[in-house]
Amino acid sequence: MEVSCTHCSLPVPRGLIEEGANEQFCCAGCRTVYETLQGAGLQRFYELSEQTNDAPPRQASTSGRGFTEFDHEDFLARYVDSNEEGFSQATLYLEGVHCAACVWLVEKLPTIVPGVLEARLDIGRAIVTLSWRTDQVALSVIARTLDRLGYPPHPLQDGEEQQQRRKEARAALLRIGVAGALAGNVMGIAFALYGGYLQGMEQNLRDFFRWSAMLLTLVSLLWPGRVFFRGAWASLRTRTPHMDLPIAIGIGAGFFGGAWHTITGTGEVYFESVAVLVFLLLVGRHVQSKQQRRAYEAMELLHALTPGTARRNTGSGFEEVPILSLQKGDQVEVRGAETAPADGTVVEGESSFDMAVLSGETRPIAVQQGGRVFAGTLNLGARVVLEVDSTGADSRVGRLLQLVEQHAKRPAAIVRVADRISGVFTVVVLLLAAITGLWWSQSGPDQALENAIALLIVACPCALGLATPLAVVAAVGRAARSGILVKGGDALERLASPGILVLDKTGTLTQGAVSVVQWHGESKLQAAVAALEEHASHPFAGALVEFGQSQAAALESAAVAEPQSSYTTSISTASGAALTHPIQVEDVEAIPGKGVRGKVNGQLLCIGAPAWIAEQGADLPPEWITQVLDRALSPVAILQTDSRGQITAIAMAGIGDAIQPDAPRVVAELQEVGWQLQIMSGDHPQVVAAVAAKLGMEKEHSHGGLSPEQKLAAIEELRAQQSQASHSLPVLMVGDGWNDAAALAAADVGIAVHGSAEASLAAADVFLSAPGLGGVAGLLEGAKRTVRVIRRNLAVSLAYNGIGVALAMTGVLNPLLAAVLMPVSSLTVVSVAWRSRTFT
Repeated sequence: MEVSCTHCSLPVPRGLIEEGANEQFCCAGCRTVYETLQGAGLQRFYELSEQTNDAPPRQASTSGRGFTEFDHEDFLARYVDSNEEGFSQATLYLEGVHCAACVWLVEKLPTIVPGVLEARLDIGRAIVTLSWRTDQVALSVIARTLDRLGYPPHPLQDGEEQQQRRKEARAALLRIGVAGALAGNVMGIAFALYGGYLQGMEQNLRDFFRWSAMLLTLVSLLWPGRVFFRGAWASLRTRTPHMDLPIAIGIGAGFFGGAWHTITGTGEVYFESVAVLVFLLLVGRHVQSKQQRRAYEAMELLHALTPGTARRNTGSGFEEVPILSLQKGDQVEVRGAETAPADGTVVEGESSFDMAVLSGETRPIAVQQGGRVFAGTLNLGARVVLEVDSTGADSRVGRLLQLVEQHAKRPAAIVRVADRISGVFTVVVLLLAAITGLWWSQSGPDQALENAIALLIVACPCALGLATPLAVVAAVGRAARSGILVKGGDALERLASPGILVLDKTGTLTQGAVSVVQWHGESKLQAAVAALEEHASHPFAGALVEFGQSQAAALESAAVAEPQSSYTTSISTASGAALTHPIQVEDVEAIPGKGVRGKVNGQLLCIGAPAWIAEQGADLPPEWITQVLDRALSPVAILQTDSRGQITAIAMAGIGDAIQPDAPRVVAELQEVGWQLQIMSGDHPQVVAAVAAKLGMEKEHSHGGLSPEQKLAAIEELRAQQSQASHSLPVLMVGDGWNDAAALAAADVGIAVHGSAEASLAAADVFLSAPGLGGVAGLLEGAKRTVRVIRRNLAVSLAYNGIGVALAMTGVLNPLLAAVLMPVSSLTVVSVAWRSRTFT
């Protein structure tokens, strides 16, 4: 019978079930949070969780840290705003926020911690804004309470630039709201006037409605709509016409034509069309700027690579301090499974570090005293002490992140099509309006003015201005439903035609994790190897454990399915102990640089380098090593001896990074449609060449042993070459690691694949949420369809404008009809964009 956790409702592992206890917990974190809620009288959290039911259950996350660094003067100066009256405010990112009940619980913080004045949680971004009295409670106490509630806090880097972007976003939303309210009121007045045309209306009432609509539209133009006139004036001053100029001319002509008729009491008014267009254009502009803001805000993720704290040697011990306070020459402790907080030199201990964040190398690097360790790399072994060389922005990863930000903020290489043609469009429209006025002046100045105004109104490029953003928004939405997240329309345009596609190896073409790819020799050793490696800490231990356990489980399933077969009997005799009895492991000993040995069920088992195993007397077949090395795998030899020292079994495992199952198919498809493929990796050149050969790629297109800086330089060189070519090709980069981030940002389009590091997600233009390369082909095909939709929208807009201008010049179209038709073109573009099938 399954037992559910009292806190999160997930199943409780058998080993944690307490017989006879009313409350059962799946982990220590859930127990801590439950006890904290009970002690604070916040049991209603569970009722709200059941009522909302808007997120799947998840285990509570508690770190158990003391958060003393939150009270450090450097931390307070960087992240806390305080005033002279003793009030402080800080913004923190919280782990574990996932439902409405979390909002209720976090915002109850003032009732739990005396001195906390307010806690406001933004659930979408998992960011809490805290206000408290510094004379009553320390920030570390607040942080520990949040941690015990299941929401470990982290400092949020919130610079002035980001605050300015948020301020601009709020101002844009305010303009949209005001423009929408004004447009709604003007439309209501217009309906009244239309009714008056049919049923009759007193002149003084008609004048009142017309003046009211004119004043409301004037407010719309002077407040929310002034952005178009400001942009038009700037384009005239800088002599660089863009879309704001013809838009300002069109809506200005519509307003002043209606204003003249209102003042003189003649003709028709069309203020509702002007007010509605201001609203629609502001919405389109906000959609575009929202995509840009998301790209900039994603850059915050870049700073999550290194930890926020470090354990510094104070002379009397190691004390946890903010990373901001570290200086060159400080000594810091890095324990197993922890990330290095700074660049430094090992002064005590030896271990192995996962350097993949910088090099892409799947094999861990051994370090000892005098060896170099970089910030952001993961300690896979024993405790070491580093002497700090550089921190923060001066560290190697810090310099890489600066490169990422610089390239991510570079101007787009491709300017929008609508902006490219707006200068010519504006000149042509003004010229045609002048010709129309001159031609119709023979029929009187009133007729000439009417037709010229009709031309300016109907030629307002509102549909042209909406054609690109609406098509992009529709395509981005469809792509998201297909598991492809696109940050902006510029990327889709660059992806539409074949070019140069650079692929990272580790985690992109391969699965990004070491596993047992080959096994030679006695299969009966697999379960024993897994049992011994569970007690080891070397880099390949996890792969051997997972392989051995999976093989044992497969054999056990086969034995259960066919209990009477001879196959089952042979398995039982070969590895029956592994299937029916617990395996006893004792006397485990790690031999630095060689391997690990220990007794498994009374027999000595040695696992390690082939040379070391050969020293033990094992005669390893040469073809085993040859087959392993030919596939660019790492050989791990196994030797088993009995109590008399006699060899009873030998085996060899080939460990490496397996190729993604769909990689060969996708590579072939991309090459077939004209994409030029290259591999750039930090892994060993021999390994990269072997992967390229398996995928059917030429050896000269595989480049191994590249550092992040060299990858960046290679991408920049490719872009420079294409910029000088007669027919330039887009340069794309597909990657997943921190070491790919700068190259992703520098490429024309950066594509981060499933499982990517946060820096890659921030630097890339596109993220594929499904594992493998299959999404790349779908992305490229969807981008091609999107560009076709954009071009179709532009063609529809220009055709509408051309027909409208011709009708206005011939006198068929009056200003009222032009004002009615003007928003119709925008609605047509909207319909075409949303009904188009781009990503499927």
